[in-house]
Amino acid sequence: MQNVIKNERFQMLAIALATAIGAQFKINPFINDFFRIGLGVSIFLFFLLLMPHLPFVKTGIFTGIASMIVQSGDWIMQVDSFAIIESLQNNAAAGCYYVVFAFGMSLLRKKLNKFHSLLLGGCVALIDFISNETELLLRGIFIGTNTFYFQEWFLLMVIAVVRSYFVIGVYNSIVISQMRFTHAEQEKRLEQILSLNSGLYGEVFYLKKAMETIEGITAESFDLYRKLMKDNLNAYSLRALGIAQQIHEVKKDSQRILAGLLKLYDSEVAVTMSLSEMLHFVVVGNQEYSIMLKKKIFIKKELAFHYTTAHYVPLLTIMNNLVANAVEAIGEIGTIHIRIFEEEADVYFIVTDSGKGVPDQKKELIFEPGYTTKYNEEGIAATGIGLSHVRDIVHSFGGSIEVGSSEKSSETQFVVRLTKASLIDGGEVDDTFNHHRR
Repeated sequence: MQNVIKNERFQMLAIALATAIGAQFKINPFINDFFRIGLGVSIFLFFLLLMPHLPFVKTGIFTGIASMIVQSGDWIMQVDSFAIIESLQNNAAAGCYYVVFAFGMSLLRKKLNKFHSLLLGGCVALIDFISNETELLLRGIFIGTNTFYFQEWFLLMVIAVVRSYFVIGVYNSIVISQMRFTHAEQEKRLEQILSLNSGLYGEVFYLKKAMETIEGITAESFDLYRKLMKDNLNAYSLRALGIAQQIHEVKKDSQRILAGLLKLYDSEVAVTMSLSEMLHFVVVGNQEYSIMLKKKIFIKKELAFHYTTAHYVPLLTIMNNLVANAVEAIGEIGTIHIRIFEEEADVYFIVTDSGKGVPDQKKELIFEPGYTTKYNEEGIAATGIGLSHVRDIVHSFGGSIEVGSSEKSSETQFVVRLTKASLIDGGEVDDTFNHHRR
């Protein structure tokens, strides 16, 4: 707590010093030498907007004292005591300006972020005008100057409006820059989370499928045990029972793993996502992937169907894998064209790349589990969930996937067809994940 107080005092002193020094730099926009605009007020207003956590009135008092000290720095050189008193009175009035200004800003403190910029500028201009009039009034009392002229009031109001909107404009530009930076960081973080969820979806999808297979093997093993017992083959029946029990243990371990993966998968950042947003993340992610592979690949997108869906994660899984496969299949330079459009009751997702193409005799083989044509320099096969997994996910939506024909024989084109009902209303989508989230 003491460190916080010390930090606030240091910040208030820094503002006071910066304002007092800035007040020494003045411009004279009018013929009348009486009106000279110093940078001190602009600096003071800017820091109040930038640091709303500080106590405004105390900051104003510190600033007023600092301003009076700096502007009266020639006291030591004065021999005439009357001149010293006059200087103190004149500069004390200037110091009171910051106290009144800070008090007015303290009334707006809780609403600074709620006010529209135009309205805030008007309020600050009014506070500035009142503070200036207070300063002139005190000078009139202290040294007998007359400040109540309409023309001077008008000039003060013009100065207050220009100064207030200028400072607020500078402050808003900084805030907007910070918001853009924050938005970019959040978008990057969202890309990472979506990429993680996309990968988890594929893993969970096939873990569930493996569990169904394990369940079938367990049932068959136990059925074999019963038949062997019936035929009085006790030795073999006990071995069959042992196999069934071991498989059952594997199933329970798989269930625990599935539960853990679902907890991670449940950390989705959005309930729904538009198709344009999903496509944006696919393009950005795979563009970065191509750069990582030191390839120059231009990814073109063409979206002719707009909707919002809750099934964006499986769609990301499908599209990310098709586009990533295209990136891996292309040489050093190439293009990828992503098209999404509707046709009657179906939605088509088409990914075309300028790779080597797929021979006709291998168009069915590429969807077999474990098949790949991509190897790195060490001869290691490419990783990923593979086209067989993509096909199964597409089928879980009641859709279809095939290697289509493009205008150029050297190109590879994958065509995914899904029903609009499965994307928008749920339709034939495998509800495994929604079931676990209920």
